[in-house]
Amino acid sequence: MTDDGVAGTLAAIASRLRAAREDRGDTLSDVSRATGISLSTLSRVETGRRSPTLEVLLRLSRAYGLSLDALAGDEPAGTASAETARTRKRAPHSRGDDKAVLPLTRYVGGLHAHKHVLPPVDGPPPRPRQVVHDGYEWLCVLYGRLWLALGEQDLVLSAGEVAEFDTRTAHGVANAGPGGPVEYLVMFGPQGERLRPRGQA
Repeated sequence: MTDDGVAGTLAAIASRLRAAREDRGDTLSDVSRATGISLSTLSRVETGRRSPTLEVLLRLSRAYGLSLDALAGDEPAGTASAETARTRKRAPHSRGDDKAVLPLTRYVGGLHAHKHVLPPVDGPPPRPRQVVHDGYEWLCVLYGRLWLALGEQDLVLSAGEVAEFDTRTAHGVANAGPGGPVEYLVMFGPQGERLRPRGQA
């Protein structure tokens, strides 16, 4: 594997670890208590600022119920039926909310992009569980209606609508209600990086 290949794999692992934690509805503190890994190490591993040791990967893979091959993206296509299935896990606080997360960037540092898919729901969902962490996030709804609980605000975003926020503000998302799945894109700057619009008339 080339150096570029190693960097790409490490970036993908960082994205998958963060996605696995968020899909479970766990905070970094929750994972730290469960695994004995320090908060600073977990944060740096998830943001790509630190390469995880084998011991750290083993502890996290056991905590999330994922194989090392799944974290590295090396599982055969037939097992789990695709990349999104590898990063899917039932969140214990939700009502059947199996969020699929597909990492779109494969490098260390800077903005990270993911596509998220929330499945249909049968009835009104509970208010999304909120999390807080360092960084800045921009999301765009591609299909469906997304409930964004941002601090004390409750926003329902439809296809084509965009939201951006400092992730140190409590935030959480859910399918806004019956009517089909929700698909949305996330751009996340772990150190506060933001999009820079250009070419506006």
